[in-house]
Amino acid sequence: MARSYSSTSEDGEKEGMSAPPDFDGPTTDRKCTDILFAILILVCWVAMTGLGIYSWNNGDYRAVLYPMDYDGNICGTDFGTMDMTDYTKIIYINNFGGGVCVKECPSVENFVDVHTLVTYDGVYQEDGSFLTADFIDIADYSNATGVRTCDASTCSTDPSSSWFSDGIKEGKGYAYYAMDTVEVLQVRCLTNPTSYTELQANITTGSDSVFDLDGVNEATKIWNNLYGDIYEARLLIILFGLGAAMVIGFVYTQLLRIQLLLGVMIWGSILVSISIFFACGGYAYVTANEWRDADPQTQSDYNITAAKIFSFVLFGIGALAIVITVFLRKQIQLSMACVRAAGRAMSAMPTMIVFPFIQIFGLAGFTGVWFVYAVHLASTGSLGTMQAPTDASVTVRTYEFDDITRQCGWYLLFCFFWTAAFIAAVGEIVIAMCVAKWYFSRDKRRVGMCTIFTCIGDTMRYHLGTAAFGSLIIALTKMVRAFVTTLQKKAKALDNKVGQALLCCCQCCLWCFEKLIKFLNKNAYIQTAIFGTPFCKSAREAFHLIMRNAGKIASITYVSTLILFVGKVFISAATTGAGYVYMDYKMTDQLYSTAGPCILIFCLSYFIAGMFMSVFDMSTSTILQCFVADEEMFEGDECYAERELREFIDGFEEEEKRIVGRQ
Repeated sequence: MARSYSSTSEDGEKEGMSAPPDFDGPTTDRKCTDILFAILILVCWVAMTGLGIYSWNNGDYRAVLYPMDYDGNICGTDFGTMDMTDYTKIIYINNFGGGVCVKECPSVENFVDVHTLVTYDGVYQEDGSFLTADFIDIADYSNATGVRTCDASTCSTDPSSSWFSDGIKEGKGYAYYAMDTVEVLQVRCLTNPTSYTELQANITTGSDSVFDLDGVNEATKIWNNLYGDIYEARLLIILFGLGAAMVIGFVYTQLLRIQLLLGVMIWGSILVSISIFFACGGYAYVTANEWRDADPQTQSDYNITAAKIFSFVLFGIGALAIVITVFLRKQIQLSMACVRAAGRAMSAMPTMIVFPFIQIFGLAGFTGVWFVYAVHLASTGSLGTMQAPTDASVTVRTYEFDDITRQCGWYLLFCFFWTAAFIAAVGEIVIAMCVAKWYFSRDKRRVGMCTIFTCIGDTMRYHLGTAAFGSLIIALTKMVRAFVTTLQKKAKALDNKVGQALLCCCQCCLWCFEKLIKFLNKNAYIQTAIFGTPFCKSAREAFHLIMRNAGKIASITYVSTLILFVGKVFISAATTGAGYVYMDYKMTDQLYSTAGPCILIFCLSYFIAGMFMSVFDMSTSTILQCFVADEEMFEGDECYAERELREFIDGFEEEEKRIVGRQ
């Protein structure tokens, strides 16, 4: 369906869009658009599959998923120079990855025995040890390439000097104290954080500590706590972060479809979200005080301080939300009409809300295949040797990759970026086509539950190339950002402050550019959904349409986006709040802190909420663009817009002019 634009008249009349004589909604005379890019993404997948088959035949996933000891053997397998089939777990000896394979994670009743050391060559003990030599079953490393053996001169267990001995060397040597451990992911033995406190109490000279263990091991303690908490609460994280978030998100979006409940839902979501932040903050603050006043104190000072800081952060977020709500209350009220129109469209086509599930399953399926390919590719590297920074004779084995393998890794990353963006783009075109059909329909009864299936068919048949074109631009932008990220890491390793600052500025600019491209892509997809035009033409005409109505679109889009953001925050906050209360009630004794699991639940639930609210987001954007195109193509009663929506837009413009006139 062709379109034309009237030229600007001599009296300064604004250029606008002209409707074709036979216009009656989104075109039915569609043709395949951007076929080249549909072929390119197909070739991309074929090449990725070939790379995956090569990696499968030449790699071994165990080399990546199973832990590797300091000599290059994979614990629990016969992959390496030694058969470690019976030694399925690893215990780390130094802080740069050197460890030994063991049968079971050691349990030390008093948390630490400073006179017993776990070394590259087994157990070393001196007088004063209370553990027996068989408290841990370590593989035989007597013939290992990088084996180092302890004796009295190199591994003294004297509390006043052992930390600086050649064997321990402040956690960078080939020996370490026998400490209580916790099993993580069934294959790794991580040090129990309480053991560090006991170690500091045992290795002292008089009243002065011989070393600042808090400074040396604080990062290790934090990561061990976080790692252990997430593993311990893994089922609850999945239950709340995925399951509960999907249920709440589905129910929330269904309630938004009900016109009488929309205002209650929006304002209720704002107030409940704010209340959740204050309630969780108050709960965390009260809990921290109870921990502090307990006698005897069962929680560490670190956990008490973390709980109080967490409560203050929640109080701050709640206060900020109140301020934003007060200043934007009128705009929120006005912009509800666009969301209300989107709700009417979804009420007419309730099956639209199911589409995010299709996208989630599609992305999950691709990610599973991609992960298998990536793991096998990572296992095709060769063993290399890394020397300790303090002692060249202390080594660990690492995986090294040649240039071809690195390039293949970058290609796999590009495939993931492109496919993820492609799945999102297909969803945007489908939703835009559904809503456009509803908007440009004189008789709304013409659209119904089956409309989305027609739109899915049209998108798959005609516009996969357009989705591939737009998503390719996003993928290339993400690749540049990923490359800049690697440069940032190198600059940080070289301690190049100027380079870090410049690269940080580049990263910020690229982030803004990516957001701009996503905005333009979304509006281009709407043009494609309505008129069936290819990507470049759709992007150009969408850009001109937006520029001619910049003030109207910008202000309404901003506030509508804010309303939808409130929905995502509500779903995430409700899910996280429920998870926090449950874990605090049921798992207090099993977790060091609920902060780590709660953060992960919030991130997962926010992603799920985004999938559901994206339907409303795309619907609102489509209705807004359809409205401004409708205004330019038709006048008066010829317009397709409903009376309520026209009154809303006119009222919004009058409000904006009144506000500007006051300034």
